[in-house]
Parts: sequence; structure tokens; C-alpha cells
Amino acid sequence: MFGWRTALKIIFLLLMSCVILGPLSITVFGGFKTLGELRVSPIGLPHEWVFSNYGDILGSAEFWGYLKNSLVISISCVLLTLIVSGMAAYCFAQLHFFGKKMLFAYFTVGMMFPFATAILPLFIKIRDLGLLDTPVGVIFPQVAFGLAFSMMLFRGFFEQLPKELFEAAQIDGIGYMGFFFRFTLPLSVPILSTVATFVFVQSWNNFLLPLVVLNEQPAYTWTLGMMQYRGAYMTDWSRVLAFVTLTMVPAVVFFFAAQKYIVAGLTGGAVKG
Repeated sequence: MFGWRTALKIIFLLLMSCVILGPLSITVFGGFKTLGELRVSPIGLPHEWVFSNYGDILGSAEFWGYLKNSLVISISCVLLTLIVSGMAAYCFAQLHFFGKKMLFAYFTVGMMFPFATAILPLFIKIRDLGLLDTPVGVIFPQVAFGLAFSMMLFRGFFEQLPKELFEAAQIDGIGYMGFFFRFTLPLSVPILSTVATFVFVQSWNNFLLPLVVLNEQPAYTWTLGMMQYRGAYMTDWSRVLAFVTLTMVPAVVFFFAAQKYIVAGLTGGAVKG
């Protein structure tokens, strides 16, 4: 039955859609405008469509190099985070050992500290290890700072798996590692997709760590490559917006590919029974 509460919900959802889609539309259409028109009329459709902004970027070898670097780093972060945090959360959810709760609380405390507070000692450690200007110098810190949140999601989901399944596997002689890879992971596709999406988007949009670690242009990610359109006296905002639009495509595709699992993964460990 359509009532005032339903109307309020629809109005609220429409307002939120405008808040989200408004900046996105300005970004997409801004890439089709000239710099002068963008300054005069940043909102709305372009009066004269300029396709050269997108064409020049797509035809640039540097753009594909930045995209490849970002993909390598983001996919590596996803794979390492899924493996390490999944196995750690499996231990906290299924095994019983002394100090389990205290150790898990110690790991989750990491979510209280912002990444920027550790950037100086992190840079010194990466420099001492000789990992500057390498993808590894970006991948490992991102994985380390994303473990706490990923473990929390994994643990809540793993605790809802039926205990009888593990007991039956033990009777058949299957150990903890075999049960994890043969039963737990296949049953955990929703939470795997959820964690993978969060990690991928966070790594894809990371700017501060690549800015500190990567100094050579061939090693730049897309967030650093965007700065090539910023000069000392002028910024080509039309190309910046076109560049941002093109680099959003992989993240959006990744999100839509996993969206049907995200809600199931987030709610899988929220309700018992």
C-alpha cells in the first residue's frame, strides 16, 4: 500500500541518487567540453562535443601503462588479502586456543588508526628494504592495512557455517587445511566477492601511498598519472575529467560483476540461526 512512508523513502532515494549521480555526470560530460566552456558552464551537457579529450587519452601509451600498473597492484592486493585474511579469520572462527579473543581484538585495533599517521615510518621501512619505485612497496602495506577489516568480515561469515559439516569432514580424515580449501572457500563465495570488491576499490583509488613510494613515471598508477595534466600555472580540467572517467570503468565493471554477492556477504554473518 502506497503511503506517506513509502513516498518519503522514494524521495530520500531520489535525493541520494542525485547526490551520487550528479558529480558523476559532471565528470563524464566535463570530459567532452573545452576548457573555456568547462569554466563558464561546468554543469549540464556540452554545447559543442569535444571527443579529442577522450581520444587522445585512449591513444596514449602512458594511459595504458598507468592502467596496467593499477590493475597489477589492485589484483595482487585482492588475492593476497583474500588468502591471508581468509586463513586468519578461519582460525579465529573455527579453532579454539588460548588468547583467541585478545589476539583478534589486537588485530582489529588497527582499524582505529588512519593510514596517514603511519606514512613516515612506513616510507622509511620501504626505503630501507629497497622497495621504492616497485609495485611490491605499494602492495604489501595496502594488504597489511586492509587485513583487520577483511578479517572481521570473514570471521562473521565463517562462524555461521554449520559445525556438523566440519565434524563430518574430520570423520573422513580431512584436516583443517583441507576443510578450508575444499569446503569453506566454495561455500564463501558471497563474502569473498564482498571483501574483494572493497579491497579492489580501495586499492584502485589509493593516492597517498603510491605518491610516497613511486617516483619514476613508468611505475605510476592512474591516480598519479592524472597529475600529468596539472601544470605550474594551469590545469587542463577537461582532460583530467576525461582521464578520471576512463579510469572509473574497471572499478565499476568489477563492482557490477560482484554486486549480487555483496549484500549476501555483508549480511551473512549478521544474523544467527
